[in-house]
Amino acid sequence: MPTILGQNQYGKAENRVVKITRHGDTHHIKDLNVSVALSGDLDDVHYNGSNANCLPTDTTKNTCFAFAKEYGIESAEQYGIHLARHFVDSRPSIHRARIRIEEYAWERIAGSDGNSRFIGADEVKHSFVRKGQETRLAQITYDGEKFEVLSGLKDLTVMNSTNSEFWGYIKDKYTTLREDYDRILATSLSTWWRHNWTCDEQRMPQWEKSYEQAKKHILHAFVETYSLSLQQTLYQMGSRVINNRSEIDEIRFSAPNKHHFRLDLSAFGLENEAKDGAVYYAADRPYGLIEATILRDGCEPHIPVDMTNL
Repeated sequence: MPTILGQNQYGKAENRVVKITRHGDTHHIKDLNVSVALSGDLDDVHYNGSNANCLPTDTTKNTCFAFAKEYGIESAEQYGIHLARHFVDSRPSIHRARIRIEEYAWERIAGSDGNSRFIGADEVKHSFVRKGQETRLAQITYDGEKFEVLSGLKDLTVMNSTNSEFWGYIKDKYTTLREDYDRILATSLSTWWRHNWTCDEQRMPQWEKSYEQAKKHILHAFVETYSLSLQQTLYQMGSRVINNRSEIDEIRFSAPNKHHFRLDLSAFGLENEAKDGAVYYAADRPYGLIEATILRDGCEPHIPVDMTNL
């Protein structure tokens, strides 16, 4: 045979699963985009079209919705663990399952200060507005023995309007960028972090708390770092997470530098200094792309480098 089969996987991608949980009149939303990828003894389906070992992708889709009802969605991670374990442990031909999840957050709409009511309502507890800060991410991989749980986020846009500099860099005949001792630092973060929980014999993290705390430490480090480079800021954010969250061993960032260039307005007889409150041009392309992995000392990297790059 002149060719052989290499790595392969299959499943149903982007299943939009929305679960409403009702606690009396108070409703709670979990809004997920779930992708399933399965691999195992699948040579025959590729070589000769035999589907004997193939679980239909339609079945994987139905399982996503059924599990949301049967087990609920406590967290994206817990829900993904249930799915991955089921696909591998219930099907001898499936040796590995990867569940990748995006979670879209909603927050409750508060009532008006006037405490107004519409006819028949006592208190509005079922109205929501889509939160726009970031999309939460989770990826769960299971091979029948061990889990790998990655959590993360994307599109978290942050800005420091001061306390950032950039100078002392290499200059050659192609360099036009001026050194800046008071610049805007802005980026849209994408990041994954890896939990050291791998099996039921270990104490499972509190997934919701872990996510909120990791995000908190990322943001606190961004605020509290006087930045001489975006690379320095990423390292401080990753270090803050690793040092404060014992369940996390590795974190990887991809951060496009959202450039803000201070305009030269001297042609109009105007000074435009940062200290006086400057006007900037926000450029979306091209952009610097800064990426880095930060590890707990003694740990090996496992997060693929192409999971976060743009």
